[in-house]
Amino acid sequence: MNGVHDMGGMDGFGKVEAEPNEPMFHADWEARVMAMVRAMGAAGAFNIDTSRYYRETLPPHVYLASSYYRKWLLGLENMLVDKGFLGDADMAAGHAVQPSKPLKRGKFTRGDVERVMTRGQFARTPAAAARFKPGDKVRARNMHPLTHTRLPRYVRGHLGVVERDHGCHVFPDSAALELGENPQWLYTVVFDGRELWGPDTDPTLKVSIDAFEPYLEPA
Repeated sequence: MNGVHDMGGMDGFGKVEAEPNEPMFHADWEARVMAMVRAMGAAGAFNIDTSRYYRETLPPHVYLASSYYRKWLLGLENMLVDKGFLGDADMAAGHAVQPSKPLKRGKFTRGDVERVMTRGQFARTPAAAARFKPGDKVRARNMHPLTHTRLPRYVRGHLGVVERDHGCHVFPDSAALELGENPQWLYTVVFDGRELWGPDTDPTLKVSIDAFEPYLEPA
């Protein structure tokens, strides 16, 4: 989807300011938010792509004014309400007022924590041969979906070269809407900076992105 979250190549936001010795969390509530998101995902309430999609749908003025974990919190609240795990009364009270609908994988115990914190595996068996190979010239499709996509706006319509084939993986555009895994081939594609930003760009600049096969067409 096109939204304020897709900030690659946008001007006016200033440079990224790295924080020396930045802590993992700046406040206790941030750790709790991360724990809630991981716990509800592990219990089957949603998948990682759905979670990202809900953060992307926050109104622009809320998104830009929110810290990283506040975006996570607001996206989680909206997602759990939409999916029926929370009601308006629960939100107003700040705790459960009525029993929630059951979770797909049920509750987990302390013994499950290590499994839950292990990053998931998203590689899948391909249903068809890869369409592209390293060295192929491709063009990123000029697409503007209304829902989740991992194709940045700034590369759409531009020419690049396939650098690497990563195999077949769960397709986020489908998974975010809970339409199944729909596995697709994933490639690293390299773009010349001048192709993306014009002749005034540093001639040595190159930009690499990971792009799923449906995002690309032969050049």
